[in-house]
Amino acid sequence: MIAPNPSAGPRHSFVERSLKIAGHRIHCVETGAGDPILFLHGNPTSSYVWRAVMPGVARATGRRCIALDLLGFGKSDKPDRLRHTLHLHRDIIAGVVAALGLSNIVLVAEDWGGPLGMHHLVHEPQLYRAAILMETFLWTFTFADDFHPKFRLPFRLMRGPAGYFMVQVFNLMVKKLIPEHCPITEEGIRYYMDSMPTIRSRRAMLELVRLNPLHGRPRESVRFIEEIRARLPGLRLPVTWLMPSPGVIVSEDYPPSQAKFERFKALLPGLQVKPFGPGHHFLAEENPHRVAQLVSETIREKGLAAV
Repeated sequence: MIAPNPSAGPRHSFVERSLKIAGHRIHCVETGAGDPILFLHGNPTSSYVWRAVMPGVARATGRRCIALDLLGFGKSDKPDRLRHTLHLHRDIIAGVVAALGLSNIVLVAEDWGGPLGMHHLVHEPQLYRAAILMETFLWTFTFADDFHPKFRLPFRLMRGPAGYFMVQVFNLMVKKLIPEHCPITEEGIRYYMDSMPTIRSRRAMLELVRLNPLHGRPRESVRFIEEIRARLPGLRLPVTWLMPSPGVIVSEDYPPSQAKFERFKALLPGLQVKPFGPGHHFLAEENPHRVAQLVSETIREKGLAAV
């Protein structure tokens, strides 16, 4: 395992706020001033994943950096009887954008934050200026195309009845998945554990696993991805993809996933792919300095920085 990166510790001095969105309390953090950069996390992390990224980006770009905790994650509400859908999570993001009056947004997203944020972006492009994506997906999955054999059995189990015990009871997504795919301090992993301290509070993690569009199911998730892809060819704002080596979602260790990404690029002929360097999945944990560097560099290149 790679040695923990002490620069990704839990201390920060962000402004924190709670917003009431669709009847749920949504936690946000921010730093800086100016036009916004909206940071979206994935599963099983929270806005905390950006803690060592946002201050440097705010200084380098003269922009206001904002990150929210998706419903069910971090310090946001964790309803244990709610039916989770991708449209619900997208609507939470849209509600935060509206509540804060955001425009001229640069989207920065990883993992599930990618499709959730991009769904809002392609339907409300007038609110955005650019998107920067990493370790995420804007396509549906099959085991053959997307999953290295070592990931297939755990994912099958999590999608089935055993998933409740793996994700909610034993909290393996936090205790095992994060440490295996990035360096993280004990303080850092403790934050993620403490933010979802009970079996019931971990429900959103399991729901997102089961909402992953795999082999045509669930149909609602497939349609959600199709809605994004249908609008990508007409998108007129720049999209940049930070590509780590070896990576996990698009992985050098699994060539079919690279071929899938090459096919995806045909939908966005202007897509810019930037090499990240060594990295796996949780890039903002693994190398926050590099994430901040590339995000800031991209924003400057697009003429979107204020400094």
